[in-house]
Amino acid sequence: MSGGTYLGMPAFPKAASESTQNLTLRGNLRHATHTIRDKRAKAVAELDDWAGLRAAGAAIKNRTLRHLDHYLEQVEAAVTAAGGQVHWAADAAEANRIVTGLVRATGETEVVKVKSMATQEIGLNDALAEAGITACETDLAELIVQLGDDLPSHILVPAIHRNRSEIRDIFREKMADWGRPAPDGLTDTPRELAEAARLHLREKFLRAKVAISGANFMVAETGTLVVVESEGNGRMCLTLPETLISVVGIEKVVPTWQDLEVFLQLLPRSSTAERMNPYTSMWTGTTDGDGPRTFHLVLLDNGRTDTLADTVGRQALRCIRCSACLNVCPVYERAGGHAYGSAYPGPIGAILTPQLRGTDSELDASLPYASTLCGACYEVCPVAIDIPEVLVHLRERVVEGGEVTRNGRKVTIRPAKGHAAERAAMRAARWTLDHPGALRRLQRLASRTRRLHPRRLPGPGRAWTDTRTVPEVPAESFRDWWQRTRGGEGSGK
Repeated sequence: MSGGTYLGMPAFPKAASESTQNLTLRGNLRHATHTIRDKRAKAVAELDDWAGLRAAGAAIKNRTLRHLDHYLEQVEAAVTAAGGQVHWAADAAEANRIVTGLVRATGETEVVKVKSMATQEIGLNDALAEAGITACETDLAELIVQLGDDLPSHILVPAIHRNRSEIRDIFREKMADWGRPAPDGLTDTPRELAEAARLHLREKFLRAKVAISGANFMVAETGTLVVVESEGNGRMCLTLPETLISVVGIEKVVPTWQDLEVFLQLLPRSSTAERMNPYTSMWTGTTDGDGPRTFHLVLLDNGRTDTLADTVGRQALRCIRCSACLNVCPVYERAGGHAYGSAYPGPIGAILTPQLRGTDSELDASLPYASTLCGACYEVCPVAIDIPEVLVHLRERVVEGGEVTRNGRKVTIRPAKGHAAERAAMRAARWTLDHPGALRRLQRLASRTRRLHPRRLPGPGRAWTDTRTVPEVPAESFRDWWQRTRGGEGSGK
């Protein structure tokens, strides 16, 4: 897992089986996720109208997605009128070509970056490296991941899988390779680690000519981009360089400033458990004598319009990347983010990644199953994404295949491999439930042979009983009990 790419990673069950054996990782995740979610619960409880805000956020996003073409054209017109340049990228390759070309045009070989999920999604850092351009992450957690030749494992806290001692060792061993070395005698106290990062990054901020960012939101009516953060490093990137390039998913648009107000209340409480973000940076095009002289906005599709065509799955595009679902998910807490093989880990990744990338690979086909369907993710989602509903919807797609939208066209996909037994079981269950007489006979047969039933299932059922015992079959079915005790009263006979 080096080089900053998720390519070639195994399916979730195998990756999770390995990661759950790492006791240090599980300890780090358990401590961090429990701390964040407890703080979030307190921050949300302060608002009497949280449920109303949540419903408003979902409604705004739904309305925007229904008229996405209109609002994107409005963004383009507003950004252009304000002095910016807008580029449209259909996929990751096109986005990487555009950004690489823009950086090359400046003559620079080093850029500073604001934490950005979109650029992780498209593998921008690797694309820039192939072109001889060094991309320096400036978010503290992203810096830790980059110096450690690692991959992010959390949407909000990319280095959540690292503890302080590990971070100290990374700084000591790798910081000099990227610029200013770590101070002699660096300890693992948070103050010293933060100071080492500050000194290292300050040199990059002061010499950088080009910066790359994403955006949390785009306001259509003015073409304003918004980045919310907790450290201030992002603001340094957004204001000091001469050229700013922002790569933003097309779903990040909101129609008006009044709409933005709702999300600036929802996002900080759900993500960092703060009433408002310490740093909320907004910019509209370019302004003489203030900030970058050149601004480029790259609008990224990369599977989003295909996702929009799915009336059930499209709700994943409401996501505002708060990571609340990760912090309550029992599967994520034990498996960690790397097991998902995507820039988007956790419950939201389990429904977003298979839609953006498709379910052709073994990894992507396994992600909808990376859940217990407990529903905790839906309960905490600030924009009410029904993640369990989408998970079941995608499982049906994996098992049954069917019609989907790919690159703007309707195509029929085949069922994924390895699910023949599941399809056969579901079809048998459907037939049995459609034939009450057969169901009754099977129930009686199961009752009479219950002492012969194994505690573990053979074949494909073995995986299910690795962590469960087969439920005991009662001596008689409910139907027979009712017939015996009530004489068939109300049975419909």
